[in-house]
Amino acid sequence: MKLYDKGQIDWKNILFDNKALLYLLLPIVIEQLLNSLMGMVDTMMVSTVGSEAISAVALVDAINNLVIQIFAAMASGAVIICSQYIGSGNKKESSRAAGQVVLMVLVISLSITVFCVLDRERLLQQYIGKVEDSVMENALTYFMITAISYPFLGLFSAGSAFYRASGQSKFPTKISVISNAINVAGNALFIYSFKWGVAGAALATLFSRMFSTVVIYYCLRKPGQTIIVRDYLKIRPDMPLILTIMAIGVPAGIENGMFQFGKIAIQSTVSSMGTVAISAQAMTDILELVNGIFSNSVGIGLMTVVGQCIGARRIEEAKYYIVKLMGIAWIGVLVSCLLVLAITKPVTWLSGMEPEAAAMCFKMVTAMTVVKPLVWVGAFGLPYGFRAAGDVKFSMIVSVCSMWCCRVAFCIFLVKVFHFGLMAVWIGIFVDWIVRAVIFSARFVSGKWLHGDRMARI
Repeated sequence: MKLYDKGQIDWKNILFDNKALLYLLLPIVIEQLLNSLMGMVDTMMVSTVGSEAISAVALVDAINNLVIQIFAAMASGAVIICSQYIGSGNKKESSRAAGQVVLMVLVISLSITVFCVLDRERLLQQYIGKVEDSVMENALTYFMITAISYPFLGLFSAGSAFYRASGQSKFPTKISVISNAINVAGNALFIYSFKWGVAGAALATLFSRMFSTVVIYYCLRKPGQTIIVRDYLKIRPDMPLILTIMAIGVPAGIENGMFQFGKIAIQSTVSSMGTVAISAQAMTDILELVNGIFSNSVGIGLMTVVGQCIGARRIEEAKYYIVKLMGIAWIGVLVSCLLVLAITKPVTWLSGMEPEAAAMCFKMVTAMTVVKPLVWVGAFGLPYGFRAAGDVKFSMIVSVCSMWCCRVAFCIFLVKVFHFGLMAVWIGIFVDWIVRAVIFSARFVSGKWLHGDRMARI
């Protein structure tokens, strides 16, 4: 069965030649790499404060990641809708859609911030359960300050999405570079000089996100760009357009949200294993993010590419780019996993992890290096292309079911019934990856992803 028909592609006038793909993907890779490395640096800096501090940050970051995924889903909706408008040649509508995204993100992010700040103690008690008093105290402080940064995080994610939708991924990457430098400098100042502990780490994050948001929205006002967002106070809700954006954003948000809820459920199981296990899992999570940087970046770029192809009604070209970029992503996963495995022991040593925690971390990274290259691209890469074509509900249903039935339930079963240790988490993850890869690969070959939720298309 043909994955795409070469004869129906105008090879002389394809939307993205190799040079255009490089200019689109390379800045995204750099941005994702910096974000992940800064996460590792943050963890290493906080770890110098003590095990209680790093445990508190790890526990709260599981909730923060849930919020980040909600904003990522909104950004995905922005990329797809705007790129489809650009592909169809309707740049004016892409700017109008961007204004609606800004309005949605602002309202939702402010609501989440107010809720989390006012109810943070109850939220953490329900999520974390019984932990040492010092861990809970640090977690409350870290959670309050990082929650204040949510609107800035959400708005910057949306602003970056507008540039990526138009194929201009270089500019938000420059902002991220400076923002990450501000974050590291802030950590050094607040943690080492002022001795503010987790509060210092959270403040550095807040200030860096404020900087990013101010800069990107100042620049989005400038004329001559593909997408322009200005006159913010004059933006009024356009419900038909908002519903179109939500047709993609809501399923993606549910998918991402359930994914993070599942991780939180697993984290609750990990927290019962003690501080050493929490520390080992936190570092392993960071390393897993690092070895997925390249492939995730390819997926983010794929949404722009496929979105513009769908907007221009170049269906075979969309299929071609999915096949091509998934091949590139697979190579990236393989190389990244091997590199991360090579640096795991030095990283755990430099971060000052306890020997037992470092040994746990290395064992889990080794298992990941074997499994991830085999199935990850099919499990997580293909759905990027599906969403860009409007096939969001199927991806959501499969991902949510696989997450809870395979990853969460199987992990808890192994821990509670067979008394597995921390490796139970990763066995559940591997089963989840395999199930997704099989289902999504079959979906792509069948072509049914091109006949998904058409309400999500312009």
